[in-house]
Amino acid sequence: MAHFTPLRLALYQPDIAANTGTILRLAACFSVGVDVIEPCGFVWSEPKLRRAGMDYLDRVDLARHDSWERFRAAPRPGRLVLLSTRAAVRLPDFRFAPDDTLLLGRESAGVPDDVRDAADAGVRIPMAAGERSLNVALAASLVLGEALRQLDAWPGDAT
Repeated sequence: MAHFTPLRLALYQPDIAANTGTILRLAACFSVGVDVIEPCGFVWSEPKLRRAGMDYLDRVDLARHDSWERFRAAPRPGRLVLLSTRAAVRLPDFRFAPDDTLLLGRESAGVPDDVRDAADAGVRIPMAAGERSLNVALAASLVLGEALRQLDAWPGDAT
């Protein structure tokens, strides 16, 4: 199995199987672990996830947590960094740490206030005036790419 960076993605109660599959594929390609905080808004099934995740799903360092409380109780060395359109700090101004966990909210509702309050930091992606948000998988890839760039943590080239 690949060597995984301590940087992780966490999905809070994801609503859409295709987005989750896409994020799992992203994580496999960049050797980043994923935490899925349930309940999901879809039935967790391999065929649904494989449509977007393809054959990459077997190469993901995946941890599923049956609740927010269980996720919070699990050991995690670094900061919990929430990606949010309401965060004060813009992505270009944020400094990532190697053991950050990047938390993504539900596609339909983001995260509740208690989850937002539990985050150690928040970051937002600057967008054109009047635009609300990006697809969660696009946001994950954009922020993960910036974190990997800052940390010089890109995985080695495939041979």
